Amino acid sequence: MKIHSHHFSCMSRGHASYLTRLFVTLTIGLVPLSGNAGAPEPVPGYERAAVVSALCSGKTKQMTAGINDILTAVSNKAEDSGWAATIISALGHKKLRCSKKTGLALLESGDAYQDPSTLSAVTLDGKAPPAPFVNLRVRANLDVADSLLSLIRDPVGDGAEAAVVVLEKQFDNVHVPLLTLALARITDPDLKARLQVVKALKSLRAPDMDERLAAIAAVAENPTERNRTALVTLRQDAAYVAEDPRLAKALDSAISEIDTWIQVGHVGSVLFSGLSYASILFMASLGLAVIFGLMGVINLAQGEFIMIGSYTTYLVQEFLRHAAPGLLDWYLLIAIPFAFIATALVGMVVEATVIRHLYRRPLMTLLATWAISLFLINLVRVAFGTQNLEFIVPSFLEGGTRVTADFFITWSRLFAIVFSGAVLVLSWLLLNKTRLGLYIRAVTENRDMAGCVGVSARRVDLVSFGIGSGLAGLAGLVLTPIYNVNPNMGTNFIVDSFMVVVLGGVGNLAGTVISALGIGQINIFIEPLYGAVAAKIIVLLMIIVFIQFRPEGIFAVKGRK
Repeated sequence: MKIHSHHFSCMSRGHASYLTRLFVTLTIGLVPLSGNAGAPEPVPGYERAAVVSALCSGKTKQMTAGINDILTAVSNKAEDSGWAATIISALGHKKLRCSKKTGLALLESGDAYQDPSTLSAVTLDGKAPPAPFVNLRVRANLDVADSLLSLIRDPVGDGAEAAVVVLEKQFDNVHVPLLTLALARITDPDLKARLQVVKALKSLRAPDMDERLAAIAAVAENPTERNRTALVTLRQDAAYVAEDPRLAKALDSAISEIDTWIQVGHVGSVLFSGLSYASILFMASLGLAVIFGLMGVINLAQGEFIMIGSYTTYLVQEFLRHAAPGLLDWYLLIAIPFAFIATALVGMVVEATVIRHLYRRPLMTLLATWAISLFLINLVRVAFGTQNLEFIVPSFLEGGTRVTADFFITWSRLFAIVFSGAVLVLSWLLLNKTRLGLYIRAVTENRDMAGCVGVSARRVDLVSFGIGSGLAGLAGLVLTPIYNVNPNMGTNFIVDSFMVVVLGGVGNLAGTVISALGIGQINIFIEPLYGAVAAKIIVLLMIIVFIQFRPEGIFAVKGRK
């Protein structure tokens, strides 16, 4: 193996090291004379070659010391953050190749190699040496270093959020001077606040007692389970608390404050989860309430109409992916009319060909809609397969925001809540402020009398079945960002939807809303205590008991067909 570079000669490297130290010494002595008093102070004993040698050692202590030297040099502005990021990334991705026997160190760059100290091209004859082994402890330091350097180089980029998450999880390994530099550069207020907490967590064991007390107070201002655990661990450390009587009092106060906000956050999280589940349940039940309330049809294919809405949304996504990639991020909004119309058309075809001939024959209608359900499921299986569909999460639905403690509001679930609220308002306006709504209410209350005054009950049935089916399609659309979409997805909603309709009162919009909210909140409240299956059984028993005392549901219809 032949290396065409003078950097890897042990003797020349020693001379270069000596000359470098001599040059640094002379530079420090000349700084006041040149008038450049603001120049950064170099890190004592820091040399790129020495740091690379430490990283190549394969020993935990030397490798972590080398990483710390690099970060210290960057924080003192004595090292280029670009070179530091390159070396840290190379070590983490096994691109730094080292030989303990010959002292050879190479930086792999595609099919070529570079000198890791100067990044100059190197010609290698023969096989490259192996990469040094990186154990878990060194890996943790590498991840933190990579995140800090990422924030230094690009504090507003897409990777800033991910970098902050790493620093939050590995705050024990954070390099405080470089973190301070990152705090000075970052502009996002949320990320800056989170980094302040990371700095406070790191300062809990600072030598200065006032700094410790300030850090405890700062951690208490960000009440999370992780921060509570950090403070409780310190409170249980007798040696730590014994250093100053003020520490125990400050820790007790901080832990108590965090406990209070964690309870508040838990309540808020349960309410939000219940509301999001209730909104989905309401969307799934609204179309069934219209169909069951108007025609008395127990439609077991309603869950498959939800599935059709989801698959229509998928087709819109795939069409935009190939025909208009620039609009792909907005496919969920673009798919709204398509999901409603496609599902409504399927529902109207079902009503015209099957349901219309089975009115006043509930058992036959039940069997027919069950058969339609099986047909639609198998049709979708043949056309799309049985696997879950992959949906792109729109950028405006990614992530969320933390309200307090561990209570997070995710944009995807908030979208479901807002969307179901908009559908509720539009449905109310349709039923109460339009001529079609007047006809629907008339047929619901007294079908024969409505026919006597010129209302075509047959046409109202067709349109109402289409509207009820279309509403189920919208439920399928809103489920796509938060639920698995497959041919069997509808079967998970049909039982809960019927419970909502029966409990709320057949065909009553307000009752559907109230029962969906009640069932959703009770499910979410009971599920963590007894499990999902037990929660559904308990809710079902509660509904059965309620129906015994009020068979007509929360709100009774004004008349009978």
